[in-house]
Amino acid sequence: MNTEKGKLYLIPTTLGDNEPLEVLPMSVKKIIELTDTFIVENEKTARRFIKRINSSKVQSNLEIFHLNKFTDSSILPEFLEPCLRGVNVGLLSEAGCPGVADPGADIVKLAHEKDIKVVPLVGPSSILMAMMSSGMNGQSFSFNGYLPIDKSERKAEIKRLERLSFDHNQSQIFIETPYRNNKMLEDLSNILGGNTNICVACDITLPTEYIKTYTANNWSKKKVDLHKRPTIFIIHKS
Repeated sequence: MNTEKGKLYLIPTTLGDNEPLEVLPMSVKKIIELTDTFIVENEKTARRFIKRINSSKVQSNLEIFHLNKFTDSSILPEFLEPCLRGVNVGLLSEAGCPGVADPGADIVKLAHEKDIKVVPLVGPSSILMAMMSSGMNGQSFSFNGYLPIDKSERKAEIKRLERLSFDHNQSQIFIETPYRNNKMLEDLSNILGGNTNICVACDITLPTEYIKTYTANNWSKKKVDLHKRPTIFIIHKS
């Protein structure tokens, strides 16, 4: 009987519908070829991704666990049972890197508690790639997830992040539901001080990639359609 625990591989995926090996290293392909047990957000898209990486993998042999916002936390330990039996498990995000703005963080935490080795694989993170290309402070930045939907609460939060950025020389990163991206950029342009920088990083790694940093004043004069396009927003007030 194999008493050595299996590993939990954190497998990054593409940020859009491009060829996986255009943006992912061969190490990801190798691990997927050797792994048959996966924890995923969406089974359909996960199977499609695995097939694109390795078309010869027998899909009926795959063991799939579902992890999303509806998953009961009490069953999460079951997802790591294969590791305790010596079987490697792959954790797949719906887009980008598992565990970063992603429910996979709960599984990673549990793996550490069970003394299961966690192995992160190299792949695209929209948050870091946006930060890299923004021209803002890469020494100090904060990811804030989604901002409030309520109009007054959102305005107050945008102003708070702007003050935080100025007081601590810290870039502030956040995201929005894709169909509200245009309204977000409009709000930022109207609420922030005219000289506060805004980076819009859209469709990262895709042929339609668009990454620009302008002041709030300049953005108010620009015409760009971000509707239903994955976008990262970063602000920095100097």
